[in-house]
Amino acid sequence: MIELRHVSKSFDQGTVVAVADTSFTVRRGELLGLIGESGSGKTTTLKMINRLEEPSTGEILVNGKSVREGSPEQLRRNIGYVFQGIGLFPHYTVAENVAAVPQLLNWEEARIEARCRDTLDMVGLPFAEYGQRMPSQLSGGQQQRVGVARALAAEPEVVLMDEPFGALDPITRAELQEEFKRIQRDLGLTVIMVTHDMTEALLLADRIAVMKEGAVLQIGTPQELLHTPQHDYVRDIVEMPRRRADRLEQLMRAHDN
Repeated sequence: MIELRHVSKSFDQGTVVAVADTSFTVRRGELLGLIGESGSGKTTTLKMINRLEEPSTGEILVNGKSVREGSPEQLRRNIGYVFQGIGLFPHYTVAENVAAVPQLLNWEEARIEARCRDTLDMVGLPFAEYGQRMPSQLSGGQQQRVGVARALAAEPEVVLMDEPFGALDPITRAELQEEFKRIQRDLGLTVIMVTHDMTEALLLADRIAVMKEGAVLQIGTPQELLHTPQHDYVRDIVEMPRRRADRLEQLMRAHDN
């Protein structure tokens, strides 16, 4: 569904390499977690898929077609994108935010309204209650739900997510993670989600690609990374949530005693 073939990205006339000779495939209906520390190249990789950045070398295909075919604008209208900073239009109502891409695609008004109702219901914000509100009238978690609804509004097969839940409080974050995973499975969406949180990747992703200094060190299922890490960095990053879980269990035992 999504394929990167020897993709590289450099800046400053090649002196700064953000992504180095990266190749991987994301299968239809799969959620791939793209994880790494700041500066590892994960967000640049994501941006190249919908041509917010252009690769310096290599080829990217979505559904068997090069992303270079056609205009970047047309490509982006067919790929849902959820930003870390939500990025809602502040002077649009919730419904107008969700309708933005279908309107660009010249859908009929009745179809747009029906889709707005469906997607807002899907993310737990009933249209009748929330459709005419402004983003400033919503909590951070509700705004992020609108961001997800907007990404799904044009019925894309592919959704790209850049730290989508990172700014939320822990309870809201857990709720929205679970809700999105349910939506992803129900709709059969193909998703790449950038995150720096290994626990989030382990819980949500079907497979995880670990990046460091622009390169993919290992890609595999959560179980494969936990049990057979192939690089010291991969071992360290997957051990972190395990150590936290062990520490929590120790605290609980101490309390019980």
